Amino acid sequence: MKRWLSTLGVNQRLALAACVLGVVAIWATPARGSRVTVDLKDLAVIVTKEVDHVRVQDLADWIIKGQADYRLIDLRDEKAYAEYYIPTAESIPLSSLLDRDLGRNEKIVLCSDGGIHSAQAWFLLRASGFKGVYILFGGLDEWKDQILFPALPDPLTPGDAARNARLREISAHFGGTPRTGAAEASTARPPLPQVTVPGARPGAKPAVRKKKEGC
Repeated sequence: MKRWLSTLGVNQRLALAACVLGVVAIWATPARGSRVTVDLKDLAVIVTKEVDHVRVQDLADWIIKGQADYRLIDLRDEKAYAEYYIPTAESIPLSSLLDRDLGRNEKIVLCSDGGIHSAQAWFLLRASGFKGVYILFGGLDEWKDQILFPALPDPLTPGDAARNARLREISAHFGGTPRTGAAEASTARPPLPQVTVPGARPGAKPAVRKKKEGC
C-alpha cells in the first residue's frame, strides 16, 4: 500500500483520502442501522507499519500449498473478473461488499488492479469492525509482474539460477510465461493464461454465499 501511495502527488493523496472517508461515511452508517467509529490514528499506524498487506509471493505459496484459512476477494467488475482472476478468488464488487456474508473473524485479502479500490475496501471493512483485513500488495498488476510473467535476467551466480528456477516453477503452476534475458524482460507481458489451478475455472463465478438471517 505504501508503495503505490508514494507515487501519488499531494493533491492526489488528499483526493484519495477524501474519497475513502466519503465511502466510509456513506456506506457504514445509517443505511446499515448502526454507526461506526473510525480510529484514524490506529489505521495510520497499521498503514505505516505495512501490516495491512499480503505479498503476491505469499499468496501464490498459500494457493500452491492448498491453504484454506483465508478468503480472497476480487473487487473488480464482473467483466474484468471473467477475463482473468487469481485462483481461489471470489468476485465481490466494491459496491456490494457490505451486502455479502463476510465473517468478522475471517482472514480477508482484498484484490483489485492496482490498489486504490482495495484501499477503499480496506478502510470500509476496518471501519465496520473487521479486524483480519489485508490488501494484496500491488494487486493484479503485481501478480502479473511477479507471479505470471516474472522477469528473469541472465543468472550471474548459482543463487540467481536457483531463484530463476523457482520463479519458473511458480509461473508454470499458474499458467504463466517468464520473461527471460535483458531484452525480453523489458517487453510487454504476454496474454493472460487460463486459470488452470485444480478446482478453478476461467471466468467462472464462485457460488454466492447467502447472507445470514438476523445479521
